Amino acid sequence: MRITYITAGAGGMYCGSCIRDNALAAALMTQGHDVLLLPLYTPTLTDEENVSAERVFFGGVSVYLEQYLSLFRHTPWLLDRLWETPWLIRAVSGRGLQTRPEALGALTVSVLAGPKGHQAKEISKLVHWLKQQPVPDVVDLSNSMLIALARPLKDALKVPVCCTLQGEDIFLDHLEEPYRAQALQLIRESVAHVDRFLAVSDYYAERMCRYLGVPGAKVDVVPLGINIGGYEPRSEETTSDSCVIGYFGRIAPEKGIHLLCEAFRRLRERGQYGATSIRIAGYVGPEHRAYLEGLERQVKEWGLEDDVVFQGTLDRGQKADFLRELDLFAMPAAYDDPKGLVLLEAMACGVPVVAPRRGTYTEIVERTGGGVLVLPDDIEALVAALAALEAEPARRAKLGTAGAAGVRAHYTSSRMAKSATDIYERLTRRQTPVGRPLAAVDG
Repeated sequence: MRITYITAGAGGMYCGSCIRDNALAAALMTQGHDVLLLPLYTPTLTDEENVSAERVFFGGVSVYLEQYLSLFRHTPWLLDRLWETPWLIRAVSGRGLQTRPEALGALTVSVLAGPKGHQAKEISKLVHWLKQQPVPDVVDLSNSMLIALARPLKDALKVPVCCTLQGEDIFLDHLEEPYRAQALQLIRESVAHVDRFLAVSDYYAERMCRYLGVPGAKVDVVPLGINIGGYEPRSEETTSDSCVIGYFGRIAPEKGIHLLCEAFRRLRERGQYGATSIRIAGYVGPEHRAYLEGLERQVKEWGLEDDVVFQGTLDRGQKADFLRELDLFAMPAAYDDPKGLVLLEAMACGVPVVAPRRGTYTEIVERTGGGVLVLPDDIEALVAALAALEAEPARRAKLGTAGAAGVRAHYTSSRMAKSATDIYERLTRRQTPVGRPLAAVDG
């Protein structure tokens, strides 16, 4: 199949959606499909080989200028190329291109307005370029924030358009009013122009049907998948009196890292975890540096600075090594996460996980058998789970073995790609509403 997958860069930040989209595209290519992974806004940042196109549409600089300076809504396309080069966009995003929803309400609504928004010229550029490329069998939009492209692309390319669902409600819910309500209304108005919605989990399929008013019959689930290469399970656990607990991911309040630190403090106060340490690693954005600094100060005040170590951003190889050095992985998130990629990565390395019973974590842990679920937002429940697993190395080993096997059985990128192509192929075979095969329309 020929597949055009339109993704969205997130500035200079490692983004779970970018990593997932890149893994999907790479797996589709490995399976023999012709895939164009086309980034919008900024180049994507992944911790694997990046298979996206070099060309960036809806360049972050152009989108911003068109929003706030009307002159740039009418400048010639050739002139626009001066500030649309990937190197310039990378340079700007590296200096803090704004991605916080609280500051992007008006811009979000304008983009979702599609041809009626200030970025209408960017749609024309994208459509014009795609019409010069080989016609795809299907187009997939990375998330519903790109849904304004559905109708223009269907009209221009005469092919089915899918829309993946993978966490955009979190962004939308942080928009200030009236922008949040306006954005939701615009998305709902575009639902009719999408042939299929592909949710990354059972939880998120149900969540987004209610949130966006998408008919359940129009939604399929394409479970998350990771490239397990490099995530070989850790060696057999040796007898040891120590236990290393770790967290990897974005350093942000909603990830609940402060809850993990507090749980560790309570265990130490009770005379437990004398030989246990905490390791924390991951990307920290400029807006969350104060949060990290506050955690470091708090840990020092508790006298635990030698036992709670912050290791910073890691590349893929470093991340795999980091995970394999853990005895237990904790993800105490304080929100309903639609993905949970790092849980899969930890379990793929044979590390058991502790996570709240919320979002996609529930189905991931229950399907793989690779960890323990605790009550959300309950530090005592987290304390109890960590204490029990710290005291039972044999149980940790059993959970780690189950998790490694479960990820390989249910959550590989190759399985994700196969699930996606099953849906794509079904769409290309089906009849259009007027009764003609899509192939006939293409011709």
